[in-house]
Amino acid sequence: MSDSAGVRRVVTRDQVVRGGCRFFLRHGMVDMDGLALTLAISRATLYRVVHSRDGLLGDVLWLLAERTLSRARKQRRRSGVDGVLEVTWRFVEQLRMAAAFRTFLRSEPETAARVLFNASAGVHPRAVSAQREILVEAGGAAESWSAATLDQVAFLYVRIVESALYAELFGGVAIEPELAERAARAVLTHGATAVS
Repeated sequence: MSDSAGVRRVVTRDQVVRGGCRFFLRHGMVDMDGLALTLAISRATLYRVVHSRDGLLGDVLWLLAERTLSRARKQRRRSGVDGVLEVTWRFVEQLRMAAAFRTFLRSEPETAARVLFNASAGVHPRAVSAQREILVEAGGAAESWSAATLDQVAFLYVRIVESALYAELFGGVAIEPELAERAARAVLTHGATAVS
């Protein structure tokens, strides 16, 4: 799309992702034609900048998740395993209350599963990396774990939380919150022994 003088509008990936976040929060999805119109660029320009809808969705979902996770981390009152679990359940509660996110999961379950769980979209690896940081911040057993152990515990922990949060995307039954917490606590409590 060009302006009235025929000059092509230039946008950065960051501008597109932030625009995608606003679009997602309003509509519970990202429609590429609608987003291009909102950003006053052509669809071709939009794809030139982001390459794929899945890639854009991954960046949008992670940016929104990162903001929520950052708030949960700032609100943490405990340390050690209890502090890690506190951050997780604050984050999970906020996601469960996010209307746009729930709309997306209901209306595009296959896309959601692909973007949230496949490494190529970038959400899962970033979630594991953030969880690793949370483990280190909380102290406790994590202080004595090797880097490899931290990576593996973070990965397992995130997968447990995902299983509880997105049971419908895995085609499973809803997991009781108490059971999910016991499983998550077990990974954190026995991680060093189990992984070493």
